[in-house]
Amino acid sequence: MKLVFVYNADSGPVSGLFDIGHKLFSPETYQCGLCSLTHDTFSEKQAWKSFREESAVDMEFLHRDEFEKKYGESHEYPVVLRSNGELDLVLSKNDIDAIGSVEELIGKIRSLVS
Repeated sequence: MKLVFVYNADSGPVSGLFDIGHKLFSPETYQCGLCSLTHDTFSEKQAWKSFREESAVDMEFLHRDEFEKKYGESHEYPVVLRSNGELDLVLSKNDIDAIGSVEELIGKIRSLVS
């Protein structure tokens, strides 16, 4: 089993710079709840990085353009999917938007895989 995390952002340096600017100047309108939970303005949050590195669960992280190219599917992003031969939605955009902290996200991920 693998968890696939899909960010509501496109890949590439221009998109990355746009995202940084958006986080700095208008964070309340930033449209990727998963990005906000797992990353600060310039880097991955330490609690998330530690969890990700120490977890026995296989995880894949993709931007929406990378995901759609690789899997040929589209969703309302961000999402977390479980890949076990097929892709199953485990956390929707609404689920992710309701999560208040990286610690809460980690708890939800742990409950999904236990």
